[in-house]
Amino acid sequence: MLVWLFEWLGQYYTPFFAVSSLTLRALLAVITALSFSLFFGGRVIRHLRSLKYGQAVRDDGPQSHLIKTGTPTMGGVLILTSIGVATLLWARLSNPYIWILLIVMIIFGAVGWADDWLKIKYKNPQGLIARKKYFWLSVGALFVGASLYYIATLQPDMATTREMQDLLIPIFKNLTIPFSAVPFGIGFIVFTYFVINGASNAVNLTDGLDGLAILPIVLVAAGLGAMAYVSGDVRFSEYLHVPYIAYNSEVIIVCGAMIGAGLGFLWFNAHPAQVFMGDVGALALGAMLGTIAVMTRQEIAFAIMGGLFVAEAMSVMIQVGSYKLRKKRVFRMAPLHHHFEEIGWKETQVVARFWIIAIVLVVLGLMTLKLR
Repeated sequence: MLVWLFEWLGQYYTPFFAVSSLTLRALLAVITALSFSLFFGGRVIRHLRSLKYGQAVRDDGPQSHLIKTGTPTMGGVLILTSIGVATLLWARLSNPYIWILLIVMIIFGAVGWADDWLKIKYKNPQGLIARKKYFWLSVGALFVGASLYYIATLQPDMATTREMQDLLIPIFKNLTIPFSAVPFGIGFIVFTYFVINGASNAVNLTDGLDGLAILPIVLVAAGLGAMAYVSGDVRFSEYLHVPYIAYNSEVIIVCGAMIGAGLGFLWFNAHPAQVFMGDVGALALGAMLGTIAVMTRQEIAFAIMGGLFVAEAMSVMIQVGSYKLRKKRVFRMAPLHHHFEEIGWKETQVVARFWIIAIVLVVLGLMTLKLR
């Protein structure tokens, strides 16, 4: 929005044309989202307290968490609003990828909001009925798959159409999984569905300790932002042998907004947390990360960078599967962060150590760009 204004003003004063720079706009998105979340954070927390939107803590969770009962939740509304404002201000709104990401944020955020609200209303951590929840999450994921497939079919050459669908295998220069060979985009759409829903739920499972999920989200957003920058620039994409997808250039603005909004939220979410993001934030942010991974064709690199989220989700699947099959638990408690609490780690130790792991994993994921 402001891009158009500054470019118009540039006709009269040329320094305004500097805002056309993608790098500058990405940094402005970071600062805008950060400033917005810091400025409104305290107000949002006070409003949530006045509405008595307090967290309902699981009875079967760690006993040390019972003290968190009543801490305001649904703080994800602050994160999503900050992202939306920064994106609308600094992104080129003619880019369809921007609108897909904003719609994903709204759909998954709305589902998370309904889930959080029901938990608060009935003082029950179960929330939205599972079938309704996954129906609407499926709608959001299928919307992304169908939209990206449709955009890919509009490209002027078949090579670009294929690159926008085929799964890129890291390390190997010319190895891909040809989803474009499956008729009507079914392979691509189904794979996209699992990536987005998997990412959304994995982030949601990780959000269980003060500050645990939000910094890895920021780090992964930064990593995916680098991926988007590379794939959206024909020079870097050719040099690093990744698909050139022009639409990805503006995706870095959304990544910048996610970084700024996440850091602003962390100010209030750091231990002891003044507010939790709730499902409204975790589901939406996870879905947005998954969508960006699909847009950049870096789903495998995303799985590496978001390995912490993968481990948390896998711990739940392993725990449930083991108990159903053997009536035995593999972990003392799932998700994984609770297991480490149960073996004696303090909450702050778990969070700090998981943050270190997240940093290392993002670095490893970025290394796949060069190791080809």
